[in-house]
Amino acid sequence: MLHVEGLTKSYKTGDSELPILKGVSLLVEKGEFVAIMGPSGSGKSTFMNMLGCLDRPDTGTYMLDGIEVSSLKDRQLAHVRNQKIGFVFQSFNLLARSTSLHNVELPMMYAKISKTERRNRATEALKRVGLAERMLHKPTQLSGGQKQRVAIARALVNRPSILLADEPTGNLDSRSGIEIMAMFQELHAQGVTIILVTHELDIAQHAERIVTFKDGVIIRDERVAERLFAAPTGEVIVT
Repeated sequence: MLHVEGLTKSYKTGDSELPILKGVSLLVEKGEFVAIMGPSGSGKSTFMNMLGCLDRPDTGTYMLDGIEVSSLKDRQLAHVRNQKIGFVFQSFNLLARSTSLHNVELPMMYAKISKTERRNRATEALKRVGLAERMLHKPTQLSGGQKQRVAIARALVNRPSILLADEPTGNLDSRSGIEIMAMFQELHAQGVTIILVTHELDIAQHAERIVTFKDGVIIRDERVAERLFAAPTGEVIVT
């Protein structure tokens, strides 16, 4: 599904260059749910920009769903973003004066899909995230969790190969955050490939795999194992 090899990226600061990514390689299989963690300045956000085709690496290769995207021109990259990648952002990025239905329709307008098909697919996506009753509501009439559900429906409506989520629970209270992560787990169970950036370990542990960045490299790539706790009686409880 997704394979990056030897990605590097530096940014100019005055007369010098600041290296951000230092030869990052990662393989994500179809249907995996991967969380990316790391402190500020570790390179995780720059890496996500590369995966989302929002920026280009200086060196290295990036294969997405069989397409070598690191060498594509801007117009081709825009097409890949629209057709292959669904984005979920911390700040929702919804149009304030538009209904949930219209917000979800937007990516399909760029894809030149007919009005009838747009309406049908947007309706289906909103039902999928449990917002059948909120289709004609505007963002000001929705809770934070409901806004993020609209954003998830919008990310899914073009049936992308991969879903990229950048701190999707960052603007939510604990209860709403848990509900959104349960939704990601449900999508994962349905076969959606998900890569999620978070700085919270309890959020990352909803994924099946955690990749940790530090100083521009991956320092750890591990499966989320079952955690064992010792009960007062001495027996082992698996959670």
